Amino acid sequence: MTATRDRAGRHGGPGRAPQTEIVVDGVSVRAVDGISLAAVLVGERRWSLRRNPVGGDPRGPFCGMGVCFECEVTVDGRPGVRACITKIHAGMRVETAAEEEAPHDH
Repeated sequence: MTATRDRAGRHGGPGRAPQTEIVVDGVSVRAVDGISLAAVLVGERRWSLRRNPVGGDPRGPFCGMGVCFECEVTVDGRPGVRACITKIHAGMRVETAAEEEAPHDH
């Protein structure tokens, strides 16, 4: 058997990339170590990551390169982290605002 490489070029076991565990909104998620947080969230079918502060519309990954700020989440207690340019690491704690109530019109 030969070792494989994941997309980041690291060696994994035979036919398998190294895995790690993160916590997203209180739920443990396993994913390939070092991939983008946005890739993990989309892989978990989580497209809505936050709410638009004005209209309350759901927002999620859009540009995939850190320009649009639509994929902002809270990582390890730090708000405003762009998921598309953040690589996951073991024990990472992620909070999305997708389930928050939309602002009401006054």
